[in-house]
Amino acid sequence: MDKFEVKVFIRLRPSVLDPAGEAIKSASSKIGVEGIKSLRIGKMIEVKIEGNKEDEIKEKIDLLCDRLFANTVIEDYEYSINKL
Repeated sequence: MDKFEVKVFIRLRPSVLDPAGEAIKSASSKIGVEGIKSLRIGKMIEVKIEGNKEDEIKEKIDLLCDRLFANTVIEDYEYSINKL
């Protein structure tokens, strides 16, 4: 069985407001960081997983993303797979 490392990136859909991102954008100017036009917050999840082939890993990661990692009503996800 092969080992894989998967990095999953989850972001709010562009049509969804990001109040946390807006708060950080506002606070950044208060500490002297100017010029930020847009700031959105997401999350990254690292998974080390075993499987026989990359297609099998994709199926497992899609299931995890759809059911556990992301709220697919308001979030999009993408991932990268690297064989270890």
